Amino acid sequence: MPKSFSRAVRIGDQIQRELADLIRLEVKDPRVGMVTITAVQVAFDYSHAKIFFTTLGDRQSVEECLAGLNHAAGYLRNQLFHRLQLRVVPQLNFVYDESVERGRRLSSLIDEALASERRDSSES
Repeated sequence: MPKSFSRAVRIGDQIQRELADLIRLEVKDPRVGMVTITAVQVAFDYSHAKIFFTTLGDRQSVEECLAGLNHAAGYLRNQLFHRLQLRVVPQLNFVYDESVERGRRLSSLIDEALASERRDSSES
């Protein structure tokens, strides 16, 4: 039996696809480079959408990218209105998604622990 998804989840998925396309093709701000939209959470009343993104670079480039995305939020919302044909297009709030970076750190810690364990077992 298929799962039933709420309308907010379906709209969030569509916003994620459209925003990825819009940011890649239409946003000309040099602060916004290679951005990946990882998730979109839409409020049940469709008034706000929290857009989670990742980008390559250090903390300063992430802050610049966030500023560029927030600057382009009005334009992106207008384009979403035309593409999605919704009565209410949510306000876009961009949030840096640290889960990818956290996962990379955990993976490196696991690799270090395994390498240390191998060294200890070979020395014995």
